[in-house]
Amino acid sequence: MKRFRFKLEKVLDLRIHRERETKIALGKAIGTLSLIEHNLEELARERFNAGEERFSPAYGTADILVHDLYIRRLEETQDRLLQEAAAAELKVEEARDEYLDASRDRKVLDKLKEKRWGEYRKIREAEDIKNLDDISGGASARKMTANRDI
Repeated sequence: MKRFRFKLEKVLDLRIHRERETKIALGKAIGTLSLIEHNLEELARERFNAGEERFSPAYGTADILVHDLYIRRLEETQDRLLQEAAAAELKVEEARDEYLDASRDRKVLDKLKEKRWGEYRKIREAEDIKNLDDISGGASARKMTANRDI
């Protein structure tokens, strides 16, 4: 009997490759979002520290004004980072959808391959049983013909 060969193996390999690539793209998108969120946390800490230092007794009016301008710049940076975070979240959702589609496509072919493998295995087992029956039936027939020849 010829060995098992899945005719769509090349298609399955392409889908596996596509799934890996979309998984990598998803990881990059999540990494970008995580970096932006980390920057937002650092910015919040910096904003808090600047707010506490603003009215320090050692500072004069000019120093307070400088701190106010610094806080305003931090707030503008925070607004920009929030916009970037929203865009990054959209990219993460798109990448997640692409990954789920690629994964679903691969799983369909995997299930088809498993089904075909099961069918092949059943046919192979039936042929093995038939061959064993032929071999065991042939042995008794040879014995009978050998006894007749004597």
